[in-house]
Amino acid sequence: MLLFTLRRLIQSLFVLLAVSIVVFLAVYAVGDPVELLVSPESTVQDRLDLIAHLGLNQPIWKQYLIFLWGALHGDLGNSFVYSTPAIDLIISRMPATFELVVVAIFLTCAIGIPLGLVAGLYRDRVLGRGIMATSVLGYSLPNFWQGMMLILMFAVWLGWLPASGRGDTVSVLGVPLSIFTASGWRHIAMPAVNLALGNIALVLRLTAAGVAEAQSQEYVKFARAKGLRPGRIVRRHILRNILIPVVTVVGMEFGGLIAYSTITETVFAWPGMGKLLIDSVYQLDRPVVVAYVMLATLIFVVVNFVVDLLYAALDPRVQLAAATQ
Repeated sequence: MLLFTLRRLIQSLFVLLAVSIVVFLAVYAVGDPVELLVSPESTVQDRLDLIAHLGLNQPIWKQYLIFLWGALHGDLGNSFVYSTPAIDLIISRMPATFELVVVAIFLTCAIGIPLGLVAGLYRDRVLGRGIMATSVLGYSLPNFWQGMMLILMFAVWLGWLPASGRGDTVSVLGVPLSIFTASGWRHIAMPAVNLALGNIALVLRLTAAGVAEAQSQEYVKFARAKGLRPGRIVRRHILRNILIPVVTVVGMEFGGLIAYSTITETVFAWPGMGKLLIDSVYQLDRPVVVAYVMLATLIFVVVNFVVDLLYAALDPRVQLAAATQ
C-alpha cells in the first residue's frame, strides 16, 4: 500500500508541474491586460511603469520561474484588477462553490444510485426502460440551456425560487455558508439541480449496468439458491460490489464539478470561483486565471488521489496490478 501511495503521489506532482507550464504559457500568450488597465489619458511613461510594476517586461520564461518559485511558497501572484493576492480572491469565493458542489453531489448519489438500482433490477420491464430512456436527457441537454429553462419555469413563470444570488449566509467556523438558512436553500436549489442533472444520469446508468452484470454472477445466483431475501441480496451482494466504480466516478466528478462549475455559476450569478474565473477572463486578469486553474487542478488531483486510495482499499487487486507495472 505504501509503494502504491508513493507512486500515485509522484504522478500527481508531475501532473501539477505539466499543468502549470501549459496554463501559464497559454494564458500569458493571449491578450494584453495593459490595454484594459491603463487610462486613455496616460502617458507612454505611465504605461511603461505599469508594465514594469506588473512584471510584464520580463521574458516569459523568467515570468514563469518567478511564478513557480512563488507558487512553491504559496504565492500565486497578485490580481491585476484588484491589486490583491489572487489566491485570496479565489479562497473568498471557494465556500460558495464548495457548498454548491456538495449539494449537487448529494443529489447525484441520493437520486442516481436508487434509480440505477431500480433500472438495473427491472431492466426488462416498462419501469426500468422508462428510467433508462429518461436518463438520456441528462446527457443530451446543454447545461446552460437547462439553467435558463429552470429560471424560466421556477423563477419567472411560477415565482417559487430566486433566479440569482446566494441568499443569506451564516458564519460557521469563520466560513460564510448559505445552506444553513432558508433563503440560502431557496437560492441554491436551482443551480445545484442544474449542476447535478448530468451526473445523475451518469451515476444512474453506471449503477444500472453494474446491477445488470452483478445479477448474472455466480455469487448472486448462489445467494438466491440459499433462499436469502431479495433485499438482502441487493444490499449485501449486488450494491456492495458495484460501489467501486460508482465511488470512482463520483470522486472524479466531485473534482470536475469544482473545476468546471463556471457555466452554472454564470447562468445563476452564483458568486463562486467559476464566476470569478469568467470575470477574470473578460478582464484579462492573468494571475487570477492561472491561480484558479492551478488550484482547481490541485483539488482535482487530491480528490483523485484519495479516490485511488479508496479504490485500492476496496479492491486489493489494484495494489497488486500497480506493483507489477
